[in-house]
Amino acid sequence: MKAVLFDLGGTLVKTAPPPRVFRRILRSHGIQKPLADISSAFKKVERQQSIDDYQLPYEEFWRTYNTRILELLQVDGDFGKLADTITDEWWDNADLTLFPDAKETLLMLKERGLKVGLVTNGFQKDIDDILSRTGLTGIFDVTVGADAVRKPKPEKEIFVYAINKLVVRTQEALFVGDNAKTDYEGSRKAGLKPILIDRNNEVKKRIRKIRDLRGVMAFI
Repeated sequence: MKAVLFDLGGTLVKTAPPPRVFRRILRSHGIQKPLADISSAFKKVERQQSIDDYQLPYEEFWRTYNTRILELLQVDGDFGKLADTITDEWWDNADLTLFPDAKETLLMLKERGLKVGLVTNGFQKDIDDILSRTGLTGIFDVTVGADAVRKPKPEKEIFVYAINKLVVRTQEALFVGDNAKTDYEGSRKAGLKPILIDRNNEVKKRIRKIRDLRGVMAFI
């Protein structure tokens, strides 16, 4: 193995559940909506999302996403302005934290001479913000968001793009993520060797799993 690539959210960093973050921001602007309604709206919007949405620029993508939720919640006022405000204030309200095994694992891999990469369905602007807030800026050899190829995981193009940037072959790279479909199956179909980080031992499938990121060292 010459490289290890990671998912970001749920793998290296964790946040409050998105509906709770959304409710927190609405409340700060005097808008009260039940958490159950917000959670339901999130589920509906996520089901409606398509690859075509990822053709949009960053600001327009999130303005569209947030507006869809606000419409379902029947919030009064200027949707566009409020949608942009939610995007701008998101990371200040997300309870963003680094998993305790994340930075140590990344540094151990670098010390072993391996390249490390990041592949996430977030956009590069959010990636940069998250890395800055969690002290991970400068650690990765490559960071790839969905806007790099206009296609999210599990589409193989996003994995192949990262591999090409690292100048390694797919069979020389591991991919570690917390989602069995987008991370594990997506990277496997792209030719990488997948590992599922399953911290709470919730996935019962017979697949390659670890419960602590430091466990990736056994596969090097």
